[in-house]
Amino acid sequence: MANIVTWNGSSTFASGQTPFGFYDSDTAFQSDADKVASFCAQRLGYPLMDVELQSGSFYACFEEAVTTYGNEVFQYKIRENYLSLEGAQTGSSANGKLIIPTLDRYIQISKNYGTEAEVGGNITKYTGSLALTKGVQTYDLDAWATSAGVTGGIEVRRVFYQAPPAILRYFDPYAGTGTGIQSLMDAFDFGSYSPGVNFLLMPASYDALKVQAIEFNDQIRRSAYSFELVNNRLRIFPVPTDSGSLLFEYYKSSDKSNAAIGSGTGLVTNVGEVPYSNPTYANINSVGRQWVYRYTLALAKELLAYIRGKYQTVPVPGSEATLNQQDLLADSRAEKTELLTNLREMLEQTSRQAQLERKANEGDSLRRTLTDVPYAIYVG
Repeated sequence: MANIVTWNGSSTFASGQTPFGFYDSDTAFQSDADKVASFCAQRLGYPLMDVELQSGSFYACFEEAVTTYGNEVFQYKIRENYLSLEGAQTGSSANGKLIIPTLDRYIQISKNYGTEAEVGGNITKYTGSLALTKGVQTYDLDAWATSAGVTGGIEVRRVFYQAPPAILRYFDPYAGTGTGIQSLMDAFDFGSYSPGVNFLLMPASYDALKVQAIEFNDQIRRSAYSFELVNNRLRIFPVPTDSGSLLFEYYKSSDKSNAAIGSGTGLVTNVGEVPYSNPTYANINSVGRQWVYRYTLALAKELLAYIRGKYQTVPVPGSEATLNQQDLLADSRAEKTELLTNLREMLEQTSRQAQLERKANEGDSLRRTLTDVPYAIYVG
């Protein structure tokens, strides 16, 4: 049977003894590496029992524990602040920087609603002119786009089919008298006021009702000017009785696609590009380091279990000893799961939302407590 290398009771850390060397130049990591190795060895039974690990094994576990801690913390920070981080430059490290939430991404998102509501947005709106032909009622706007050199299709937003606004036709007989006083008042430059036949100050609803009456008159007694737009097939009502042109507004479909994809290089476009790097071990506080020590021990215990699984029994004078591989493996996995769960719960409790809810609850509790305090009686 091959000789099994065991822990010799001491170690001296030097740069290059960890698999990746993430923290080898960190003086705090260098100082703690040998202490952590001794701590893990003693928790695994040394010197009463042999520990089939070397100093390099403990260093590797220590490095992995620090990296795992940093990953968990930074993943939480990414989830908490991703909307503020998306679109930022990838070249500048986010380590050690205070992330201040901004409304920039919310504004960018709201611009899409502004585009659809036609109250702003980030898409250019174009105006087109469609030639109407006498007697032709249906027109293909996709064909118009092709002839105009617009590729990728268009999205029609408005067709200017309306007659002049009713308020511009606010005159007799709709004003109520039929005497033509409005035109008379125009001669004295009073025509810009509410109809010349009525100089009594009326509520705005009065004018609104008059406008509605004019529109109903046009709709019921006249030919209604309207249109139907289905799949960019425009149908004009009534059938044009003369040639002319019709204005409409539209978006280019390609502009909307480009806006959805966005542009720019060196920007954060997903959680994998947020510029967090490995943590600085010297900046981890005592609470975090204690978690790292315990996770290092769990990793060392798991590694020792794998090694002892290879050597199920070892010879002792007059007999053989069975190693505790299964117990070590079960314990290490349970400890790793518990440590990760505790860390994630702690991070969730420190989230912005959780802190605000806690402050609100504290305020409610304080107000209820103050209601039990006797009020001072003022004697005048």
